[in-house]
Amino acid sequence: MTLFDENGYDATTVDDIAARAGVSRSTFFRHYRSKDDAIFPDHDALLTRIDARLRASTAGTAIVAITDAVRIVLAHYVDDAEVSLRRYRLVREVPALRDREIASVARYQRLFREFVGAWLGDSPDAGLRAELMAASVVAAHNQVLRGWLRAGGTYDPSGPLDHALGYVIATFRQLEQPRDSEQVVVATFSRSASPQAVMAAIQQHLDARPG
Repeated sequence: MTLFDENGYDATTVDDIAARAGVSRSTFFRHYRSKDDAIFPDHDALLTRIDARLRASTAGTAIVAITDAVRIVLAHYVDDAEVSLRRYRLVREVPALRDREIASVARYQRLFREFVGAWLGDSPDAGLRAELMAASVVAAHNQVLRGWLRAGGTYDPSGPLDHALGYVIATFRQLEQPRDSEQVVVATFSRSASPQAVMAAIQQHLDARPG
């Protein structure tokens, strides 16, 4: 990160990074595929931690596991605030890194989607609901993280995250048990219709329901 600050992203080479780290070029490539990987070196380990937390849950604790996983991700950035802030500034300046970050976010969303999909099983619209739930998780986390980064890491983001997760949980509750067996019937009547005529029409419809 210091080299990128000093020389700029494009002018910094793998050889520069290896020399500053005191290792050979071949040693660098044993750890990273490119200099981009040196900027985002921790996503694989973080995804492994999240996957382990989700797998340790049951259907009854799935929502708790998901919110815990979100907190793990945010804490990862906050605990290494200096690097997170420098990386944020660098990513804003380099379009290729923004694309890389978007791809990383998609990996998190896919992990959440697969977990929620397994949790929902073959219930109605499971795929759609899993996608919506996963998207709400990632959106809540990213909104809080971006706010913290833009403020220079000057406050504790745990309160805003808890607030955002409240919306996530509400979304989950709405999507958790779809009422596919219930139907809403809208009926219209003229103003002159008597209450008896309205009730008779409603009763006729109810009597005509299948089953």
